[in-house]
Amino acid sequence: MQGFYNTSIKAYGMALKLASNFNEKAKLWVDGRKNWEEKIASKISETDKVLWIHCSSLGEFEQGRPVIEALKEKYPTHKIAVSFFSPSGYEIRKNYQGADVIFYLPLDTKSNAEKLIKVLHPEILVLVKYEYWFNLITELHQQKIPIIVVSSIFRESQNFFKKNGNNWFAKKLSLINHFFIQNQKSKNLLDSIQITQNTIAGDTRFDRVKQIVHQDNQLDFMNSFKQNSKLIVVGSSWPKDEELFINLINQKLTDDWKIVFAPHNLNDAEISSFLSKINQKAVKFSDLEKTSQQDLIDSKIFILNTIGILSKVYSYADITYIGGGFGAGIHNTLEAVTFGTPVIFGPKYKKFQEAVDLIEIGGGFSITNQNEFDTIMNRLMNDENYRKESGKKAGDFVQNSPNATKIILQYLENML
Repeated sequence: MQGFYNTSIKAYGMALKLASNFNEKAKLWVDGRKNWEEKIASKISETDKVLWIHCSSLGEFEQGRPVIEALKEKYPTHKIAVSFFSPSGYEIRKNYQGADVIFYLPLDTKSNAEKLIKVLHPEILVLVKYEYWFNLITELHQQKIPIIVVSSIFRESQNFFKKNGNNWFAKKLSLINHFFIQNQKSKNLLDSIQITQNTIAGDTRFDRVKQIVHQDNQLDFMNSFKQNSKLIVVGSSWPKDEELFINLINQKLTDDWKIVFAPHNLNDAEISSFLSKINQKAVKFSDLEKTSQQDLIDSKIFILNTIGILSKVYSYADITYIGGGFGAGIHNTLEAVTFGTPVIFGPKYKKFQEAVDLIEIGGGFSITNQNEFDTIMNRLMNDENYRKESGKKAGDFVQNSPNATKIILQYLENML
């Protein structure tokens, strides 16, 4: 299996190099890894004490961010290294001020693992949620450098749990020093294959979104747009999500409601196509400078075609809808519900424990078609008590969650 793994990794690298000739994301992946040793060496000296956090992509970075910032505060003389696998994480967070060095994780060959550990010489590796690179894990274990995983979650269908754990993947997984897992199901799965070095700590994303409520979330354009209206915020929407709203906008949107759409892809053609299907006055964020105050007030629809401020916009919401559920999977629900609003999303949610839990407590609602969407949206818009009750359940779900970061830091105190 080790030989097959090594061959697969090399084949993956070759495929990306080939794809980089015509695919922009693949090009970023390849180009970002050029001269990676020199880039790290320019930021890390041989005498530096280094704490290393690896995130697959942007979502995992946000998940690990509370831990990164807590480590930075508790160990100010250490250098913080953050690595990414995906360009969608690295390119957005490459200038993050909370880390001393940010780099692309090199392809997981044995040679690269040895070189990386030599130049980085970390005291520990913190993996966020998942993404297990087995040559790297093996080399760290052999050099007695501890590895922990935070906010990890497991499914029975994963290779680790086949043949009752009597397999190559499970043996590699057992080399990890400790898992801080999100739920009892994951603990039961690990225990079933004799990986008992685990603690249920919850999800570090909760620690992050708890803080969002207490930051300054005021936005002048949102104050002007919302006025005294009630507001639906549609976050990270795709065309399939947006289609659900067309009938509501054209026929049922009363004077006391407005809607903000924050498209996942800021594609002008897709935005224009959507706007052509609705009959209500709309304004785009990109047009704010040429939009009068009165036009902003009079508009019923706002297109948030920008990034970086969606969490603030959620603070204005009375109802939220999170996109992606008719595609690969829903996007982040926690940034929305932390403000105490009910959330609606599509059918692809079961890999997201928080979404499962939100449905169970009555703070979240999954829909599979137009009729189900119309039914729940109608009730939430017209039954104020039900809307507020559902929103309170969602908000309490976040605020009452365990402080995962604190649990993790207490463990690390005995290790560093």
